[in-house]
Amino acid sequence: MTAAKGQKAPDFTLKTQDGSEVSLSDYQGEKQVILYFYPKDMTPGCTTQACDFRDNHQSFEELDAVILGISPDPEEKHKKFADKHDLPFTLLVDEDHKVAEDYGVWQLKKNFGKEYMGIVRSTFAIDKDGTILEEWRGVRVKGHVEETLQYLKDRA
Repeated sequence: MTAAKGQKAPDFTLKTQDGSEVSLSDYQGEKQVILYFYPKDMTPGCTTQACDFRDNHQSFEELDAVILGISPDPEEKHKKFADKHDLPFTLLVDEDHKVAEDYGVWQLKKNFGKEYMGIVRSTFAIDKDGTILEEWRGVRVKGHVEETLQYLKDRA
């Protein structure tokens, strides 16, 4: 079953770029969560998206929202990525892509004639009760963070 708008967000516990563990349920009753799945650290699109979230981080905090980024990259690569771009939010390690599968974002992709399994860039807005308020799948990077932020502002 794939996570969908209006449903309870699948809970998970994953390692962060600093080696600690974070669970989605840690934020229940405390914060809204912007959970974004991205394919790979250090690639142009993923870097742009992470930096857009970084540049709008304060605005998300003001709306009582925490940003969590998830990719299959290992802890060390997440740490390098976060340090290089001064990312003020948590990156989570999903090396076995189980969480990506739970959210329905681990899919067959085609690039330059090759087929492979990977992350389809997607974002989920999750309320303080753990319910998925909105989902954006197959996201285009340009303007997406602003759209996500505007969605939260419109709900505030």
